[in-house]
Amino acid sequence: MENIIHITVVDREGKEHVLEAPTDMNMNMMELCKSYELPVEGTCGGMAMCASCHMYILSDHALPDRNDDEEAMLDQAFFVKSNSRLGCQLHLANEMNGLKVQLAEVSG
Repeated sequence: MENIIHITVVDREGKEHVLEAPTDMNMNMMELCKSYELPVEGTCGGMAMCASCHMYILSDHALPDRNDDEEAMLDQAFFVKSNSRLGCQLHLANEMNGLKVQLAEVSG
């Protein structure tokens, strides 16, 4: 199907999950992970205000730059790396086929 891509998510235990992701439903990575019941909270509902959907980009995909809200939230998050992104800010698109991400550790 042309509106379905595949994304690999590595959970916090190191297990890989290959997810089928629709690109025609205006979903983001946080929503995709939640729909597969992976441990992503999305406490703020996707407003880039909590970092509970923090993940690391492992593949070499050209993704949109972080916006100011995402940058500000990551400045306050734990375990931030150069490849850190908020899943709620990554909207699913056909160009993301084959994307690989890892869920970030959680504090405490």
